[in-house]
Amino acid sequence: MRVKQALARSKGAIQRYLKVGEVYRRFAPLLLVAIALAGLTVGSWFWWHEDTAPSHIAWMLGTLPVLLALFGQIIASLRRGDVGLDVVAALSMSAALVFGESLAGNVVALMYAGGQLLESFAEGRARREMTALLGRVAFTAMRYRDHTLEEVPIATIRQGDRLLVRQGDVVPVDGHVANGVAVLDLSALTGESIPKSLSRGGEVMSGSTLIGAAFDLIASRPAAESTYAGIVRLVEAAQASKSPMARLADRYAMWFLALTVSLAGAASLLSGDPIRALAVLVVATPCPLILAVPVAIISGISRTAKSGALVKDGAALEALAHVRTAILDKTGTVTQGRPTITAIRAGEGFTEHEVLRLAASLDQASAHVMAASLIQAATDAGLTLLPPSNIAELPGKGIVGTVDSRRVAIGGDNYVRNLSSDGHALLQALDDHDGVQSVAVAVDGVVAGVILLQDQLREDARATLDALRAAGIERIVLASGDMDRIAQTVGRSLGVDEILGNLTPEGKVVAVGREAAMRPVMMVGDGVNDAPALAAAEVGVAMGARGAAASSEAAGVVLLVDELYPLARALNIARRTRAIALQSVFIGLGFSIAAMLVAALGYLPPVQGALLQEAIDVAVIANALRALR
Repeated sequence: MRVKQALARSKGAIQRYLKVGEVYRRFAPLLLVAIALAGLTVGSWFWWHEDTAPSHIAWMLGTLPVLLALFGQIIASLRRGDVGLDVVAALSMSAALVFGESLAGNVVALMYAGGQLLESFAEGRARREMTALLGRVAFTAMRYRDHTLEEVPIATIRQGDRLLVRQGDVVPVDGHVANGVAVLDLSALTGESIPKSLSRGGEVMSGSTLIGAAFDLIASRPAAESTYAGIVRLVEAAQASKSPMARLADRYAMWFLALTVSLAGAASLLSGDPIRALAVLVVATPCPLILAVPVAIISGISRTAKSGALVKDGAALEALAHVRTAILDKTGTVTQGRPTITAIRAGEGFTEHEVLRLAASLDQASAHVMAASLIQAATDAGLTLLPPSNIAELPGKGIVGTVDSRRVAIGGDNYVRNLSSDGHALLQALDDHDGVQSVAVAVDGVVAGVILLQDQLREDARATLDALRAAGIERIVLASGDMDRIAQTVGRSLGVDEILGNLTPEGKVVAVGREAAMRPVMMVGDGVNDAPALAAAEVGVAMGARGAAASSEAAGVVLLVDELYPLARALNIARRTRAIALQSVFIGLGFSIAAMLVAALGYLPPVQGALLQEAIDVAVIANALRALR
């Protein structure tokens, strides 16, 4: 018992310590600003009353806490192997105290602490959209059990569970509407303010909010595998990322540090006045280089998230700003990925409904994309599906099994021809329409009918491709694993620059490599077979709402909705963000270096230099925040 009590006390003490540490990290910038401001105010009051000694003491006391905190940050950075521009701030404050310029030291301390607080505020505002995404996670759901409702943790939800989604609830898992009409608010995920209505069978994405009447949801996957859970993981990774531009800024920081120290030393040696060295150090603290880039990058990532495209990290955002070629998968990317039946041709002795019922019953055992279309069509037609047995499937060719004591085979023309002895005239009479795929059905060795299906273009496909070109994409390639004639039909209707059909996953990787040799390339896809090409491209873009988990893992950008339009927005945001970041860095550095030269020549005293540099920093951060708009 004593041991348990001791462990409990230890655990409580640790928790209190961690809580205090978290509070300190959160409020430390504000506390340091308050200390520096108090020192400056008290010191100025004594100076105004011509009491010099107390004024210098007050200014020193306003400087030392900031300097000590800064030394702690520098030591922590050195342990990680980082050397940043915090060193310049530490040198300027230390030199001010050594040379008796305590007022300058206090002003620098206030400006430095204020810069840290301003950067923290700016990043907090920039992360707001992603933080809003994280805050929308549902923790419980109402699940039906034995004709009653029970509130359960979402971790216990399994595929096939029937849930009640109430008005105002955040949808906890992916699924489809079991009955009624679901009126959903997707604005937090896509930025679109217009609600979306889904009828029975409609696919519902987790993370959306129900604003209409309650409806029943059939879970299509567990919570941990749902779209929104994946989005949350990607958001957390994006928040912790550091972009190549930020790492490049670190390298520039070393160059700027060397320039600052050299210029300060030269100014002091040539003039014989150490105050000039102090003025140079002061005017370089803090630096736009370490403030502008992270604020701009996180602003851009936040803005794309609000627009329906989640960029995983800063590296992906920068790469997106460079792409000039887009390679698009066909099925599920530019098309809806759900073939719809255009016609059913029944053989002698069979009806269209009988052909569809037998085919859909057997296809319940298949994971092929056309199987889902046949099952959906049969369900919509009110047909009763029977369980299949004695099943044998040849992937990519067809499937055979027993339904209602009848031997049924479904597949391509050649597959069904080899498993049947009669009715081949129906296969020979098929019209070879471009863009139309046929599924032959044989029953007890006789061709019973042929089902014609067509995968329709997405409504926004043409408009999105036009928007991609307007956003700077110079070349668009359609890459498909489907038959070449189908790919050609779709590609010509979209006006792409090149059409590639009959591609294997390896063939898509080869296509990416060939295009990447000429210009930066972006690959857009949704299936497992697209994952290698997504990983090979400079930027992989996955259709995250209905796409395979493997493609989302391999991609650098995930579209949060089952539509293409967020991609063009993300391209524009990425290019604008990069331009704003570079603009902030170079303009800010230009002003800082010019001010350093003026200080080295003796025309800018330390106190005025610190005030000028703070004005530059505020302008730089304000400019970086433009990426949010």
